[in-house]
Amino acid sequence: MPLNPVSRIRRFNRAVTTETGALDQSFLGRGRPLGAARVLNAIGPAGRAVSDIRAFLDLDTGLLSRLLRSLEDEGLIDVAEDRKDKRRRFAVLTPEGHREYEAYEALSNNRAQALLDRHPHPEQLLAAMDLIASALGRDRIEIVERDPHSAPAIHCLESYYAELAARFAMGFDPAKAARLDSDDMRPPRGVFLVALSDGLPSGCVGLKGTDKGYAEIKRLWVAPSARGLGLAKRLMSEAETHARKMGVTTLRLDTNSALPEAAGLYQRLGWSEIDRFNDDPYPDLFFEKRV
Repeated sequence: MPLNPVSRIRRFNRAVTTETGALDQSFLGRGRPLGAARVLNAIGPAGRAVSDIRAFLDLDTGLLSRLLRSLEDEGLIDVAEDRKDKRRRFAVLTPEGHREYEAYEALSNNRAQALLDRHPHPEQLLAAMDLIASALGRDRIEIVERDPHSAPAIHCLESYYAELAARFAMGFDPAKAARLDSDDMRPPRGVFLVALSDGLPSGCVGLKGTDKGYAEIKRLWVAPSARGLGLAKRLMSEAETHARKMGVTTLRLDTNSALPEAAGLYQRLGWSEIDRFNDDPYPDLFFEKRV
């Protein structure tokens, strides 16, 4: 008889609250509960607008105010008018706050590493955590512009290439694919977009400018842990929005029939299949869309 799904979720919730020390009055032994420590972490070294903290942590206004006040009373933060927008308040760490932030970072990193070290299959554990974090944080995944050579972009592209190599019968070698100049995916010719889940890359797409009367969608990829959450559709929509802002009226893309989910997505989003328009050896399906 299968175990009750609700009971399994509740077991997981209890394990997490125990492992993270959510019930401790002195989280990680630093003298304050988890809530205050989490707000300190959200403020971070660069500081943050109070409204952004509230949205990011999904906290009640009153509770956040009390937590901020407790951190102020400890001399860990200062809260003042945002110099860029006087309608908002901005929280920054004091020198003592920076020291506490770094102490929490070191303790949290050590605790995470200890958990991995004692598990017989750490990669499976991480994959399960990625899946859960993506599911719980799906409404907070951001899509941002990043340089194609930035660390988050490179992570996504390398993951994309590795997946193609595993799924294509002939394998995949980026050096043998059609040449892709990074400058074509930088403004003003194009853009490279990365989906960030609490700061970690979970997907990407490139808008490649050309001199052929159209732009191309390139390198659409979503991490396995974030699939099924509508992220590919969001990335495509954002790429189309950027294309319209750049005055692009026609988009093209290519894919391989070994990726039927990709072809199905494009068809659902209004793309029409067309004849081959390049000499790339890997794709065998070609699409176009007017935007």
